[in-house]
Amino acid sequence: MKLIRLLLLIALLVSVVCLPIVYFYYKIKNEASEEDFFFGVSFGLNTTSEAKLLIDKVKGYTNLFVVNSWEISTNETALNEICEYAVNAKMHFIVFFDFISHIIYPWHLTWLDTATERWGSNFLGVYLYDEPGGRQIDWGQWDEGEWHARIFADVSDYRDAANRFVTSIPSTWSMQDLKNRSIPVFTSDYALYWFDYLAGYDAIFVELGWNHSTTKHIALGRGAANVQDKDWGAIIVWTYNNPPYLASGTQILQDMITAYRAGAKYVIVFNYPKIKGNDYGILEEEHFTAMKTFWDLTRSPQKDSLEKVEGEVAFVLPKDYGWGMRQPDDSIWLPKWGPDDLSPLMWENMNKMIEKYDLRLDIIYNDTRFDFEEKYSEIYFWNGTIN
Repeated sequence: MKLIRLLLLIALLVSVVCLPIVYFYYKIKNEASEEDFFFGVSFGLNTTSEAKLLIDKVKGYTNLFVVNSWEISTNETALNEICEYAVNAKMHFIVFFDFISHIIYPWHLTWLDTATERWGSNFLGVYLYDEPGGRQIDWGQWDEGEWHARIFADVSDYRDAANRFVTSIPSTWSMQDLKNRSIPVFTSDYALYWFDYLAGYDAIFVELGWNHSTTKHIALGRGAANVQDKDWGAIIVWTYNNPPYLASGTQILQDMITAYRAGAKYVIVFNYPKIKGNDYGILEEEHFTAMKTFWDLTRSPQKDSLEKVEGEVAFVLPKDYGWGMRQPDDSIWLPKWGPDDLSPLMWENMNKMIEKYDLRLDIIYNDTRFDFEEKYSEIYFWNGTIN
């Protein structure tokens, strides 16, 4: 009897000591996970006053401001003023550079050298180039200019194209300048996410819009990030090529929630150009309302209802098969290379997988450099039998 009482006393003491530790562990863990999630808006207009107006509008329900403006990225005074204003509003920021110049804008390098020291962890990194994978598919080169065109002028096959893509981007001075300074590199894209990561990007913002399949693009983006141990995010972009450009507030809210549930580290709403009569760009009150609703959901007890969905099942594509996968007749690496004999079966099986597994699906590549077998409970190859 005394032994039983002693054991009960020990168990009680252990629970008194350990339960608070466990509680605070999970509390800290949850707080850390919230701090590691970034939600915000991109700014593509031209003046500091427009940027400040947008920051003032969204600072209560965002923690990320993406300076996505060529005019600002080439104006040191304006760029510093906007970054300072965002930090004072308790926001993190990412800055777009179409290129980093040693000659035309020599202040670029000094700015990179001092950004982290000046703004600390509020400076998340640089958005370099734009949509390299999508441009490769649609233009035949990942950026404009003769040098980029020459890279793919005599490309012979898929393997050759993949190699040129993933080696030419990191060979640029701009990418090297960032890597040499250990500055994270971001971009947005709508195709070839797997190869963007291979080319050196630390995080890709998967574009959700264009009336394309949200589930498919998340599967491609998250799958690439998951297997290559990178971060990923989503950016809500145009649905229409003319005003109002963005979908309704209700629709973009659904995309934001879907990306969050799928595990996106970043969720961003694209904001360009400026519609006549709208000082904020293309964002209307319904979009700001949707953004605030989303922010409140991710910060309130109701966030538990936003059940997270991990990629548990993999659909494996052939190595180097750089297919756009937006529609059955999409290009493979180059506009002149349309779908081949493998594409119809791949398209059919991919859609079966999406229908069956929805957000549980990741789409990856059969690349022996990465061990993906332990990451997924089920693995299906593109040419296998899928019921």
